[in-house]
Amino acid sequence: MTPDPFAHLPNLRGTLTPADKSEVRVTTEVLAFSLLGDLTNTQDLWVYGYGSLMWDPGFHFAEVRLADIEGFQRRFTYKITIGRGTPEHPALMVALEQRPGRCRGLAFRIAADMVDAESEILWRREMLRGGYNPAMLPVTAPQGAITALVFTSKHSHPDYVGERPLPESAALIVRACGPLGSNRGYLEQLADHLTILEIEDEYIEQLLKQVKAASAVQFG
Repeated sequence: MTPDPFAHLPNLRGTLTPADKSEVRVTTEVLAFSLLGDLTNTQDLWVYGYGSLMWDPGFHFAEVRLADIEGFQRRFTYKITIGRGTPEHPALMVALEQRPGRCRGLAFRIAADMVDAESEILWRREMLRGGYNPAMLPVTAPQGAITALVFTSKHSHPDYVGERPLPESAALIVRACGPLGSNRGYLEQLADHLTILEIEDEYIEQLLKQVKAASAVQFG
């Protein structure tokens, strides 16, 4: 009998984009994944998701759990001109910033025999712009402690703009739209998935309120 990857979170079943239908899954080249070292093909790999990985991981996984990472918070701190933005109206995307408290997200387990192929997919998706600092960090799940691959913000990257006042962030998000959809749609997907998971995130809730208010003013 095939193990159920949603055994711990059955309410997620049917809400995640399947890997074979994901827009971020590309397999045209092989990338070196030196960070994992000898882990490839010998051990399972845990991957921590706090943004779009939570609803569109793009890789095959054997299990998913709720997971907390201490000392980090979600913040919209990257400005991009592709995907959900344009050079005229850049989008803001979420990153994991060092802040007091904790961030609750998801930990996905990639089975050992799939790590080589699936980490290639993941690496290309997350490191295409070189905008993150990948690291193996401790996270905590209800089932116990895990060491997971986490992509945190990289302040030296040219797309990094830091945390802005909520009204300023909202004004950018309302205007931005690109080939993958609107910036507001991205924020709403994130907020909706946090609701599905019963995760409270005051920053995301307040930002969405600001976006709705800004949209009402802009579009009447």
